[in-house]
Amino acid sequence: MHPSLLPLETLQQQCRWSFSRASGPGGQHRNKVETSVVIEHLASGIRASASEERSQHRNRQVALQRLRCALAVEYRDPVGGDPVGGDLVERPASELWRAYCRSGKIRVSADNEHFPCLLAEIFEVLTGSNYDLAETAKRFGTSSTQLVRFLGSYAPALARLNAALVARGLSPRRAD
Repeated sequence: MHPSLLPLETLQQQCRWSFSRASGPGGQHRNKVETSVVIEHLASGIRASASEERSQHRNRQVALQRLRCALAVEYRDPVGGDPVGGDLVERPASELWRAYCRSGKIRVSADNEHFPCLLAEIFEVLTGSNYDLAETAKRFGTSSTQLVRFLGSYAPALARLNAALVARGLSPRRAD
């Protein structure tokens, strides 16, 4: 199973946490406790961090969400299988995807707990189709424009898509 789809407790068991005192603005309260958080997925080496909040608990939540999004975009099964499950060509969009994509419109915030799962599902099909936006959008019941907007809500996802498009000799896309 793709790590971004794992229950949070299971994913956290596959990670290493580190904490430090955050630097930067924040006045006299900023450096008193270790509120800065870094989480690393041990199997892949993918890392995420958060230090914006004064609460370590909140920074842990933010860092975990960022890690799940990074895994969705960057992690691919090293064995070469389909980590999301099923044949990429034949598999329809998941029920979760259909819950957030109605009448071709994708409505989900990047802060939503399901966002990394949806991002992983899209990237598995995108990579399986050699970043064919039109075919991927068709499989997910939406348009290429909606798909690019969805990917644009997480900047590294759009950057990965654009790098792949440029490598194929195509123009990069912008999320409007």
